Amino acid sequence: MRFFDWYLHASLHVALATTALVQMTFYFCYLPFNAAVTNLVFFGTVFSYNFIKYAQVIAKKKELSLFLKSILALSVVSFLIAVLSFFFLNLKAQLLTVFFGLLCVLYVIPLAKSKTNLRNYAGIKIYIVSLCWAGVTTLLPIVNAEQAIESDIVFKFLQRFILTLILILVFEINDLKYDDIRLKTVPQTIGVLKTKYLIGLLLIPFYFLEFLKVNYYGNQWIINLILVAVISLFTYYANPNRSKYYTLFWVESVPVLWYLLVVLFNFQ
Repeated sequence: MRFFDWYLHASLHVALATTALVQMTFYFCYLPFNAAVTNLVFFGTVFSYNFIKYAQVIAKKKELSLFLKSILALSVVSFLIAVLSFFFLNLKAQLLTVFFGLLCVLYVIPLAKSKTNLRNYAGIKIYIVSLCWAGVTTLLPIVNAEQAIESDIVFKFLQRFILTLILILVFEINDLKYDDIRLKTVPQTIGVLKTKYLIGLLLIPFYFLEFLKVNYYGNQWIINLILVAVISLFTYYANPNRSKYYTLFWVESVPVLWYLLVVLFNFQ
């Protein structure tokens, strides 16, 4: 159980989720597997999430526990691998990576002449995270492959943005009793029940965007339907008294499940 806790808190599971979405982009856009993009996304996610979660904690502590030391070591290694992978991308992909990297930095470090970072601006957090997830997992592989941003890519981007938004809302329901009231999260603002209704509404465009794509895959309607059903169940049972494992493992497994369903239904 201790290793499992470390796996979750060291952001390896969330990195697996983002990497699964990248592999889906490779598959649906007929792109060959790209190790540089895959490594950048996986190890970049590990570093950025740990930076966001632990940078201020580590800076304030005079002596670090073995747990924090191991996460710090993993983060440093992840940063180095991500930087090395960065140099194997083309220029446009590098510029896109820098843009999302700056968003990550501003998410934690206060803006000039202000003690407030982007994370603490009321209501903005979920859109920043959703933008980063959708951009890194959809646009980055496409830009690096020098493919045009066509309508199908835009719909994929919107799907990923909505999916991330939905998963964050489930997180916010679960974290309601821990979140600072000044954050004004969606459940804090409109309540848990209305947040669940909002998730239900967001699942509609998430599902039907699939049918707007030119390159429509025959099995996608059932794959996405299964995903909608799973997310609906996670949403129904979400509440502030749930264990952290409910979101940190199960909810964050949704992108991995999506990828596994794609592999299963398209296995020849």
